[in-house]
This record gives sequence, C-alpha cells and structure tokens, in this order.
Amino acid sequence: MRRTDPRWQPGNFDKNLDAVNRLTEIARYKGISVSQLALAWLLAQGDDIVPIPGSRRQERVAENAGAADIALTAADLAAIEQILPHGGFGERYANGATPVWI
Repeated sequence: MRRTDPRWQPGNFDKNLDAVNRLTEIARYKGISVSQLALAWLLAQGDDIVPIPGSRRQERVAENAGAADIALTAADLAAIEQILPHGGFGERYANGATPVWI
C-alpha cells in the first residue's frame, strides 16, 4: 500500500511527518494525545460531524471518549489549519483507486 499511496511518496511523506510532529507539539502543550487532538478538531467542525474512531484496546476507547471534553480555542484551530490547510499532503487515493459508491 505504501508503495502506491500518494501520501507516502517522497516529498509528501516528509511534509506529513513534519505536520504530525507539529501537531504533537500542540497536543503536548495541551496535555493531550495527538489522537485526542484530532478527535477534538473533528468535533469542533460542527454538529453535523460525528467522528467514529476505531480502537482495539479499552484504554484507547476511554482516551478517545475524553476528546469530547477538550475545548480547542480559536488559536488552536488556526494553528492546526496553518499546519494542514488542505488535510494531508498528497492525494487521498492513487490514480484509478478512488472508490465508487453505488
């Protein structure tokens, strides 16, 4: 998968890794995990957005649920937007691999 996924290709991979490192700094400053930061960001996008995180371990379920109690400030949201203005770097799917929903 990583050989063909555009987000793992040279250039995009480095930009995405840098973004994760920068998001990790924000999360550390707030005393939360990067996963919680991502979920809190999703929850801040509006009442019509409902994240559905997957978890294999009970402690991760509790961690994910804790994201609902995290309030991101306007400055937090602006910092995240600056780091990832259009989402991850690179296309979501490789050419010809975009799913078709019937």
